Amino acid sequence: MRVLETLAKLCAILAGVLLTVITLMICVSLIGRNTVGWTLVGDFELTGVAAGAAIAMFMPWCQVRRANIIVDFFTARASDRTNAALDRVGALLLGTAMALLAWRSTLGGLNAWTNNSGTMMMGFPEWVVYAAMVPPLALTALIGVVQALRGFGPRPGE
Repeated sequence: MRVLETLAKLCAILAGVLLTVITLMICVSLIGRNTVGWTLVGDFELTGVAAGAAIAMFMPWCQVRRANIIVDFFTARASDRTNAALDRVGALLLGTAMALLAWRSTLGGLNAWTNNSGTMMMGFPEWVVYAAMVPPLALTALIGVVQALRGFGPRPGE
């Protein structure tokens, strides 16, 4: 599990760097637009594709840290054993959903590659976004399945 945690942390760091770069790009574009009339063409498109990739890159770390939203209204009074079993089922369901997303994103990326599809203003190749999303989605799926099979240790911070 340590290898998966390290990979998840790396994905989160890359997502943070990506969002920082995009934030700086937006600042440069806004300052240029409002001072000298110069702007970066396609900054809106780049923001969208970067945000999509970053969200996928944060998912493995979120799953490792068990930071997904848990609605425990119905299980608040259940035993620890029942809650642990439900957590494992939830991890398996999440792993399955992420595997499905990784598979469909792979097919979408291959389709974008085949059709040379790109964004409207810049023509930025859409397959790049899919290629950035598939590995973290697959990693999240693997983490979820491992957690479902092995169970969880104590929650981080406990």
